[in-house]
Amino acid sequence: DAMEPLAASDYSRIIGGLVDNPYVGLVIVDVEGRVTLINDTYLGILGLKRDEVVGRHITEITPHSKLPQVLATEEVHLADYWPVNGHDLIVTRMPIYRDGKLIGAVGKSLFLDLNGVEVLVSKLGEVEKELAVYKDAVSSAYKPRYCFDHIVGNSPELVRNKALAERLAQTGSTVLITGESGTGKELFAHAIHHASPRRRAPFVRVNCAAMPENLLESELFGYEEGAFTGARKGGKPGKFELANRGTIFLDEIGDMPLAMQAKLLIVLQEREVERVGGSKPIRCDVHVIAATNRRLEDLVREGRFREDLYYRLNVVSLNIPPLRQRLDDIPPLLKALVPKLNQRLATKIEGATPDALRLLRSHDWPGNVRELENLLERAIILADLSGETVLMPQHFPSLQRLHHAQEQQQETTAGVSTLAAAVEQVEKTMIQRALAESGNNKARAARMLGLHISVLYRKLHRYGLS
Repeated sequence: DAMEPLAASDYSRIIGGLVDNPYVGLVIVDVEGRVTLINDTYLGILGLKRDEVVGRHITEITPHSKLPQVLATEEVHLADYWPVNGHDLIVTRMPIYRDGKLIGAVGKSLFLDLNGVEVLVSKLGEVEKELAVYKDAVSSAYKPRYCFDHIVGNSPELVRNKALAERLAQTGSTVLITGESGTGKELFAHAIHHASPRRRAPFVRVNCAAMPENLLESELFGYEEGAFTGARKGGKPGKFELANRGTIFLDEIGDMPLAMQAKLLIVLQEREVERVGGSKPIRCDVHVIAATNRRLEDLVREGRFREDLYYRLNVVSLNIPPLRQRLDDIPPLLKALVPKLNQRLATKIEGATPDALRLLRSHDWPGNVRELENLLERAIILADLSGETVLMPQHFPSLQRLHHAQEQQQETTAGVSTLAAAVEQVEKTMIQRALAESGNNKARAARMLGLHISVLYRKLHRYGLS
């Protein structure tokens, strides 16, 4: 059955119970500031009797009372510190209206005494300390590691890219960074964030290629509790939420599935995310930097990348040149990388000989600066094991073998006029080498060449090697 409405006598009892609360001091004044009601708790704090207070102006009772100010300005004091007669109170003051007309004001303590909330204050302090620890951990995890000083090189295109990126850092425009794998696209993204007004906010990286498609949405946008089996209690914020007021770096954006591209486009347009299993949009103020080693224009033509997303991301583009187009940057790169590797490996390599530098300059660098750093690490280890303090050609054995093979191939195909003839010459040379290394064992030579034995016999006959 529906609850019966309260009678007037019930309201009187409820209001009387609120007024007589032993844990809250209460005083009410009329529009002229005279006390019309005061409870026993507040009388006890003042050390006065009721007939000494009711009907008198509030400033006669507490000379510094702010209730007259509330009457004059009709403002509300939500939580004000108020010491009274040896008691430290937190009080709230507010005007009282009837039919829209000011008729008085009320003052009441939120707590009887601050001593009664010491436990609460202590707990709040502990929570604040714990929160500070988590904030420091998040700040450390999502902090940019590189600045523009870490981008080494003097080639004209690289210098132009650095200058443009430094200007972009101040604008907050969406940036698309393109370039081959290992050229330093992430380095540029970190540096842009580090030089921007958002530098103290998080820098959050998402590798769109490394994350499984079924996890990418929840990682980017987060999820609510119960969104799916195994969802964490309380839900989980996504990368866009974590990057709020900072930068989100969408690496390998060209590998993002089409379904996710559509959802990302909405986020970029609306600047809002919606968690998986949620219905409430969450505002996100993020600077977006995307990167790819693929030609997005080709992917758009092939229908594998949304054209509208491409134009949304490609507000400003930076194309990072490959290392083979800036070979003059190898010496300064060595000067920057060797000390860093020495520190990590606990070695004392001083540099590289001119012959080693010539060998490095002769390489095509398909892996770019990342490949250079990996080769340098191996070379430093080999040099240190040999007791050397400088890097020499023999400390780059893989480059030496490749360089030697290229020279042999050039010698083999010298004077050959057509591609078909060159292929035949290389094939004949490789078969001869395999026969020599196998001691003329044709089955072993076929295995070395990755051929079926019958195919090898046909080629031997064709080249007159049988």
